[in-house]
Amino acid sequence: MKYSRVCLHSFGYELPPNVVTSADLEQQLAPVYERLKLPEGRLELMSGIRSRRFWDEGFKPSQGAALAGRKALTASGLTPADIDFLVFTAVSRDMMEPATASFVHRSLGLPDRCQIFDLSNACLGFLNGMVLLANMIELGQVKYGLIVSCETAEDLVHSTVRQLLADETLTRKTVKPAFASLTIGSGAVALVMGDRKARDTGRRLIGGSCRANTKHNDLCQGGQNCEQETLMSTDSELLLEKGVETAALCWQDFLSETGWTRESVSRFFCHQVGQAHARRLFSALELDPARNFETLDVLGNVGSVSAPITMAMGVERGKLKHGQRAALLGIGSGINSVMLGIEW
Repeated sequence: MKYSRVCLHSFGYELPPNVVTSADLEQQLAPVYERLKLPEGRLELMSGIRSRRFWDEGFKPSQGAALAGRKALTASGLTPADIDFLVFTAVSRDMMEPATASFVHRSLGLPDRCQIFDLSNACLGFLNGMVLLANMIELGQVKYGLIVSCETAEDLVHSTVRQLLADETLTRKTVKPAFASLTIGSGAVALVMGDRKARDTGRRLIGGSCRANTKHNDLCQGGQNCEQETLMSTDSELLLEKGVETAALCWQDFLSETGWTRESVSRFFCHQVGQAHARRLFSALELDPARNFETLDVLGNVGSVSAPITMAMGVERGKLKHGQRAALLGIGSGINSVMLGIEW
């Protein structure tokens, strides 16, 4: 993938109001920890996550997406009438039908001619949305577009806690597939992109690469059980191994497509799963971990929101400066990888 006319305008993001620490979750799981003789602090030690954010009860994905989208629009200097395209890219949705994008569209007052739909691909949805919008801009079909995502982790985490407390057959081995669910957090992010022929921001999407390794699509699976509870089962160790293998191949494609070298990238913004994942990824790709900006310790794994909200917060804090190169590195269950190169 290569682009010549795609500009990034502005990010917007919204953090949920409720901070939930890993210690808080372990306190809820105290009977399980005591019975299995699990050491206190295990969750933070394994993941590197001190806390994550949760929305208030009843908060819907479209609400967070609209809040982030409004901030991105305001920062861009554009009006709702300028937007030709809207895509909602989270795993979480308001309902099966209609598309969550329709609620965001209505809330933001976007024009009737604006094309809208949902796109979902586990933790890579937002990056896939960037690719889709970039392709349409490159073809001249869209002048300005908006990508939004909002993950609501509350149901998954609460359901996981309830299941673990209720299952008296648990062992130290059988509890492991549920631990990844306790690393999930909530949040919302949005990005305005446009045609540089209409307005050149100087911040360009250069190109990128993608890889699919679907023979491992059984390593992380989630959904609702017969009690209508949201649950997920993850083979964290094997998912880490195969995910990094897939990313290494995607990275070689990325360097070939962009013509960049690993040394020429000033800042990395990654989908964040845990400390071990980051260490293994940067070691395999032979990248300098000092160039990786992280929000993992305070936000946890925010699904499709993770990589873009980390970039948004990094830009806000001056971690990416004019003229520097950035790479968005994404790995999602499936297994899929998407990597995008940006000249800021």
